[in-house]
Amino acid sequence: MKRSTKIITVIAIFFLVITGVIVARTMIGMHFEKKFGKRPPPGIIVTTVEQKKFENKVETFGTAIPIRIKSYNIEKYEIVSPIKFNEKVNKGDVVAKLKTRNITAPFDGVIGKRNFSDDIEVSASSIVINLEDASILYVDVDIPEIYAPFINDGLSADIKFSGNKEKIYLGIVDSTASRINTKKRSLAARIKLVNSNLEILPGSLLEITIKYNERDSLGIPDTSVILEGNKVYIYKVNKESITKRTEIKIGARNGGFLEVTSGLKEGETIVAEGLKKVRPNGKIKPIKK
Repeated sequence: MKRSTKIITVIAIFFLVITGVIVARTMIGMHFEKKFGKRPPPGIIVTTVEQKKFENKVETFGTAIPIRIKSYNIEKYEIVSPIKFNEKVNKGDVVAKLKTRNITAPFDGVIGKRNFSDDIEVSASSIVINLEDASILYVDVDIPEIYAPFINDGLSADIKFSGNKEKIYLGIVDSTASRINTKKRSLAARIKLVNSNLEILPGSLLEITIKYNERDSLGIPDTSVILEGNKVYIYKVNKESITKRTEIKIGARNGGFLEVTSGLKEGETIVAEGLKKVRPNGKIKPIKK
């Protein structure tokens, strides 16, 4: 009798332990479900699809040429007083005082010196001075043949030079050749740049970006796209703040924005930043950018 009582007691204790474990696990599960099951949706930065300015670009380079230049060959023995080189002179100013005559500037410009090469006998007795008007510069460039149909007079151009790559100078396409250069397979074009402060020296190598086909198109931040192979995706956000993964087609890039050619409409809301936190058909807390 005592033995059967012990067995019953052990069985009862066993079931009590099992029951306790089940109850404990249930309560813990309910606790975590309560704590994490209703986690608020992540705050995600969104933006509205709007019209932006876009254009296509052709990048090339060329050498700065002053609008006017005049050279003088002077015998050194004729010079009466030192010539002031690298100084600006006005039209009519005396550039060089000589024994037999004076040289006056036919236009505003800067006086520069250019020696003959050492292998010329007269270089020891003669000098060549240049009067250069660099208030306007021209840059002759070669445009690849495939872009030739798009390059016309009057197109705007952004210009940079190595002395100050942070600054962009504005120029225009002044003229273009009438035919393609068959050796270079390119179209010759001349860019005009106003250089009134003489910041750019003649002879400088300039980086030229010619802009064409300027237009208004739908634009989105470049931080809003997902690239997978040749495909581009974004997350649309509906009125219920639910995200939908959508494929789009893109065109040009300009100032941190991408041109959208298909897949979106003006006024739609998309995820702008924080793509790693977003899941397809997931709910978010939109934060307007």
